[in-house]
Amino acid sequence: GFDLIHSKLLSTLEQKGLKSMDSTLGKDFDTDFHEAITQIPSPSDDMKGKVIDQTEKGYFLNDKVIRYAKVVVGQ
Repeated sequence: GFDLIHSKLLSTLEQKGLKSMDSTLGKDFDTDFHEAITQIPSPSDDMKGKVIDQTEKGYFLNDKVIRYAKVVVGQ
């Protein structure tokens, strides 16, 4: 019963234009889509300025960001 209600809610929200952001791990930090909650030393030089971890997903509503993805950035 609960799974049916959950899947119907998700499909209704998707029909109204709600989409979750794709995984941002390893991508460049972009303030248009990400909110940096902290910075940590990057494990390698090529990860500087890139997303190391994602703590919360971000969401779009009709291609407008309604919640930024909360991420950890390599320093």
